[in-house]
Amino acid sequence: METEIILCEYSYHTERKHFNWKNGLENYFIRLQTEGHCVAKVNHQTKELAPGDLLLCKPGDSCELIIDEYGENQENLAICSGDYFIICRGSWLDEWWERTERPTIKQLNDSERLLVLWKEMIREKHRIYEKNQEFLDYLTRSLCLSIDMSIRDSGLSQSNLPQPVRIMKSYIEENANKPIKVEDVANHAGFSSSRASHLFKEKFGKTIIEYAIDIRLNTAIKLIKYSDMTLEQIAELSGFGSYTYFHRVFKKQHGVSPTEWNRGTGTSSLSP
Repeated sequence: METEIILCEYSYHTERKHFNWKNGLENYFIRLQTEGHCVAKVNHQTKELAPGDLLLCKPGDSCELIIDEYGENQENLAICSGDYFIICRGSWLDEWWERTERPTIKQLNDSERLLVLWKEMIREKHRIYEKNQEFLDYLTRSLCLSIDMSIRDSGLSQSNLPQPVRIMKSYIEENANKPIKVEDVANHAGFSSSRASHLFKEKFGKTIIEYAIDIRLNTAIKLIKYSDMTLEQIAELSGFGSYTYFHRVFKKQHGVSPTEWNRGTGTSSLSP
């Protein structure tokens, strides 16, 4: 058993609730607070969870979730708590958990990538007929690996990058394989194009388009090394649109054409 999803859902509460695993969880429990607040008690430590807070619990952890109108820092608030959660187990999850030490609770700067995966998992899990267990297994792994990336990115950007720059960076990373304009990035962050360009260049030392091209080139190199696609297919999938443009950008960056670089890797020729 690589991974097994026992329960994967979105929950929303407007009444008092108390979920109690004081004697220890039997499986992995991962939960992202998306709306309102609740109080989490994990291994005798108590913290109020706000939107963006990710909770990570392993088998054996003592865990309580308390949803009430009163929080540690709130007074007389209406009861409201929304979250995505997954309860899962499996040998791959055991190996993943042991790879690194993770915080029990982490405030994420950007959870959009996780929510996309969570929603897809819920849809697939709800299927009665033709449920694809292999697909669910890959989605579970993708969620866990994306959690590690989100934790890493939150830790780095929280201390170094203003929120608008984080928003722009995430938008570029998620849309680099599509036609992307400076105006699109600026509008997403709520800035004018000139202001967005200045902020991004100030923090990263390169323009918005240069950063998008770096991501596309990195994607293209991986596809050249690990796929059997033609260079024309790779150019399109990486976001360059045409092989001519891809060839020009690649040679400028690496000093050789994609075909020459590919031959240098010792793989089969993938010239268009």
